[in-house]
Amino acid sequence: MINHRGIIILTLVLLAALAIGLDIGVATSQSEAQIDINTYALEKGATPIEEQLAKTETVSTALYNGTGAFKASVDEAQAKDEQLSTELADLAKKAANNKNLSIEAYEKIIVSRLGKAIYTHNGDNSQIMIFELEKEDLRGYMAKIRLKNSSALRVTINPDDKPKGETTSAAAKRMDAIFAVNGGGFAKHTTEDGVVHLVPLGNAMVKGKLVGDFIPSVSDLAFAGFSKTNKLVGGVYDKEEDLLNSGAWQGVSFVPALVSDWEPLTIPSKWASAKQPRTVLGQYPNGDIFFIVVDGRQSNWSNGITLEEMQVLLLHLGVMEAFNLDGGGSSTMYYNGEVLNKPSDGSERALATNIVVMP
Repeated sequence: MINHRGIIILTLVLLAALAIGLDIGVATSQSEAQIDINTYALEKGATPIEEQLAKTETVSTALYNGTGAFKASVDEAQAKDEQLSTELADLAKKAANNKNLSIEAYEKIIVSRLGKAIYTHNGDNSQIMIFELEKEDLRGYMAKIRLKNSSALRVTINPDDKPKGETTSAAAKRMDAIFAVNGGGFAKHTTEDGVVHLVPLGNAMVKGKLVGDFIPSVSDLAFAGFSKTNKLVGGVYDKEEDLLNSGAWQGVSFVPALVSDWEPLTIPSKWASAKQPRTVLGQYPNGDIFFIVVDGRQSNWSNGITLEEMQVLLLHLGVMEAFNLDGGGSSTMYYNGEVLNKPSDGSERALATNIVVMP
């Protein structure tokens, strides 16, 4: 039997190790798809929604230098984002009143920021577009996913026959999924009979049920997941009832939350400035899901990205809500039978949780 009090203590130790940069199993985290902005061309007689999109594009361009450097600091991004968030919120509101035109226009502006898709899929459960991130010393992949039903996205836990964890690609293949990324943090726990199990860090949830006992948040540990209607929900929860009342149906935990309602959240200094491989989960106001995996710790390929730089990039891409997932050697993106990125360990890491999308 797993001792959950022991897991809470282990969680505290692991988060302390993360804060000083130790990599002990919980990571601290050719077609070029351009992130450069191609200014949205307004034609004569442009509709108000198109004009709004053009204004939003202009503001977001100021946050990101097309050469690949992050031009704005997070403070500058936050100041400029006040206008951006207002305009995007207005856009989302108009989308509800004029769905046919505004959804098409919104899709156009978002895809223009992501670049040219290198892979696409349109199936019974999901519509997926994969984009490549290639800038100077930064490499990675991004995915914009439209979920078509409540079972299209699933959080997986390593099965009983894999107590030491399951790689992202193995989880995807076991579930017959087309897409997958790594999930939340993890810890190693030895049972009374001497078997070592990989267990989720903090709280994980599958089909509305917590995996093990509820663990109050410590050291900025945030829950990130989805409701039954695929709305991104999450935050820092000290009480089980607050987590359950959030509408969460499935999810994982890691540190920290990054963006809320187009506003960059304050990142504790101990997490903010280190360049690391990263995996981030986000959502657009139209409900589309966004994932980004950035490689790192590979000087001849990609050095990684700081969380503040990630916030600027997320704002540039128009992401409304975002949470940091496990990073470091855990960061993995899988699509249609192959791992797209280059995990920093040299191969995939076995994990306690993964997030998969059905075809």
